[in-house]
Amino acid sequence: MDSRQLIDLADAYGAHNYKPLPIVIEAGEGVFMHDVEGRRYLDFLSCYSALSHGHRHPRLIQAAKDQLDRVTVTSRAFHNTEMGPFLKELCEFCDTEMALPMNTGAEAVETAIKAARKWAYVAKGVPRGQAEIIACGDNFHGRTVTIVSFSTEPLYRDDFGPFTPGFRVVPYGDAAAIEAAITPNTAAILVEPIQGEAGVILPPEGYLKAVRQIATRHNVLLIADEIQTGFGRTGRRFACDHEDVKPDLMTLGKALGGGVYPVSAVVGRRDILGLFQPGEHGSTFGGNPLGCAVAREALRVLEDERLTERSAQEGAWLKARLAEIQCPYIKEVRGRGLFVGVELYPEAGGARRFCEALMERGLLCKETHDDVIRFAPPLTITREQLAWAVDQVREVMVAI
Repeated sequence: MDSRQLIDLADAYGAHNYKPLPIVIEAGEGVFMHDVEGRRYLDFLSCYSALSHGHRHPRLIQAAKDQLDRVTVTSRAFHNTEMGPFLKELCEFCDTEMALPMNTGAEAVETAIKAARKWAYVAKGVPRGQAEIIACGDNFHGRTVTIVSFSTEPLYRDDFGPFTPGFRVVPYGDAAAIEAAITPNTAAILVEPIQGEAGVILPPEGYLKAVRQIATRHNVLLIADEIQTGFGRTGRRFACDHEDVKPDLMTLGKALGGGVYPVSAVVGRRDILGLFQPGEHGSTFGGNPLGCAVAREALRVLEDERLTERSAQEGAWLKARLAEIQCPYIKEVRGRGLFVGVELYPEAGGARRFCEALMERGLLCKETHDDVIRFAPPLTITREQLAWAVDQVREVMVAI
């Protein structure tokens, strides 16, 4: 089948909950993808950071193949050979005490919410059923009913209520607003170190450090959502590291599975995650040996190939070159590491048409929140490939 036929099939039989670019990917390797007609594209999105290692990294594919030859899923009814070593290696990588494995980012966030609530009732003494969690405006933490209950985006909320109570929302980047929202029933503060879906929004300098101090002062947990920003994406292991902030819990996902298999986790303090008792929380596939084997190799590749350092170096170069583009449509270029957003003025007519034009030139990226083009290439990308991508962006921005 050609691209049009495959797109028509998806449109006919699939719910229309996404608006993808009109392209059908058949193969991927490294930083490149090919469509069914054989055209090659440079991937400048990395599956929203899930492909930080690039497509089909040989070591990750081999780790998956090796595990496929042994056992794939055992459920948590039994132990398996991969989960224990994976949890140890993940905790060491994150410099934390305990981890709870899940599959998707949304599951990790739900797990962190449950952990924070239980901690509030058991350790802090909040009356049961009254725990509150403070979240930030313009957040994106997933799409479950509980998570969209504290979203401020109408598109994510309309027609999906009634919503889960127990959340207070304050403006992002305003530490004073967080402190003002704290009550004796506050269990945790949930924050993205950089808001990716909102348009690669960076908070003011010192914000994370101030929130950490506020949380400590009021005996409130700090939960950092590092699902998109973790594992080197911003030029440090985790985006919180830019301010030397250590959260009480972190939600992880995307790149943890190496772009091969969905793997997520919550990591943090033992006195929080250790409160879970058998039967209180779980997942059939969470901690499965196939996912753990791939994630273990993903962590090793990240270190062996110095992908975090590459992200810092190449990301600074990319941001600087994009900022040099002379185009009246560009309002701002912002980001950290290989996580960059180009915000356009409203008169540009939206970011979608620029993404479509770039697709025609062989560069794949995606708009977010109408007026922002998000660039997040694999951390394995070379300077030469980045330079080619910048040339395409420059020519499109000038020509349209």
